[in-house]
Amino acid sequence: MSFESLGLVAELLRALEEQGYTEPTPIQREAIPVGLQGRDVVGCAQTGTGKTAAFLLPILQRLREGPHGRLRALVLVPTRELAEQVFSRAQAYGRHGNVKAAAVYGGVGMEPQTKALKGGVDIVIATPGRLLDHMGRGHVDTSALEVLVLDEADRMLDMGFQRDVYRILDALPAERQTMFFSATISADVDRLAQRALTDHAEVETGRRAEAADGVEHILVAVDKSAKRSVLAKMLKELPTGRTLVFTRTKYGADKLAHHLRREGTNVAAFHGGKTQSARNKALDRFRLGKTHVLVATDVAARGIDVTNIVMVVNFDVPQDPEIYVHRVGRTARAGASGVALTLMSPDEWLMMRDVEKLMRRTLPRDVVPGFEPTVEPVQPEERAEPSRPQGRSVRGRRGIARRR
Repeated sequence: MSFESLGLVAELLRALEEQGYTEPTPIQREAIPVGLQGRDVVGCAQTGTGKTAAFLLPILQRLREGPHGRLRALVLVPTRELAEQVFSRAQAYGRHGNVKAAAVYGGVGMEPQTKALKGGVDIVIATPGRLLDHMGRGHVDTSALEVLVLDEADRMLDMGFQRDVYRILDALPAERQTMFFSATISADVDRLAQRALTDHAEVETGRRAEAADGVEHILVAVDKSAKRSVLAKMLKELPTGRTLVFTRTKYGADKLAHHLRREGTNVAAFHGGKTQSARNKALDRFRLGKTHVLVATDVAARGIDVTNIVMVVNFDVPQDPEIYVHRVGRTARAGASGVALTLMSPDEWLMMRDVEKLMRRTLPRDVVPGFEPTVEPVQPEERAEPSRPQGRSVRGRRGIARRR
């Protein structure tokens, strides 16, 4: 199937060809025709499957006709990084048209955003908090709004934007097209969808809460105190390439980056404690290959548009099992393959079991010779009995871990 067969106009087809896109992904094949019909859409798809184009292309085609310079399409996203990514894609896909877009998010000054909004825009891509700031100051007129997109809806709720999103919904025209995209559908996400949508079509191109098929999962049991040493060893011995490492806290990200740097790794830290300019610089260097390893908190789990990430590392097992899916979705994008490495200390075993329950699969436990955990993970029905694990060596292209 081609993009042309989906009903897109020539100027959009030309822009897609210039971007190197020749065939639509499954979510695009399913969602674009429905979006072009003006129907509400709920899209559930794994991250990295092309859902940004699935909602932007119908919007850009719709906005070709009618008045310009008034806000007719609003895209809500959870993070500033995702806002920048969607804005970049809107510019690329709409380069041969006359649709104007603006990105509105926190962490930077309001004046340039205010100037763009007052100058007249057709599409606004915004984070909820900053959008409400502009709405409260009278910078945003939503009376002509025709299309609303809620992108990464599950992440918006995870980050505490539920009240802001509902306030925005109450301020928008009831008569509109709404497109709702989420990687996972929880009870809270489902309630939000019921509130936002009318007579919607459902598009689901993958099993919910499931990592991409091209991800190879490696789970290594190790004492918490040995995690930094194990990761430094594995980064030297596993296939080289862009590696994204997730920690639970900003302090942990900085501390790990400092340790890896002392071990000779080309690494940078990326989290909400950094200024926006520092984050942009770190991300640009990572994207260009000047930095090989990026250590980040979950602020980077969504929205960073970096290709060819060969490995994602869960330095800390996420407390929310759905975050695991979002994290590992940074690799194996667009049909590529990748590795998801998780370092699990004995106290994190139950959290990892929740991840496996969500994914409906059991991941094999490995150990790194010389760094075996001194205490076995405790199963719910068992009492803790300290022991040194025994096992056999894992052989193959890595050859650095031992199967338990």
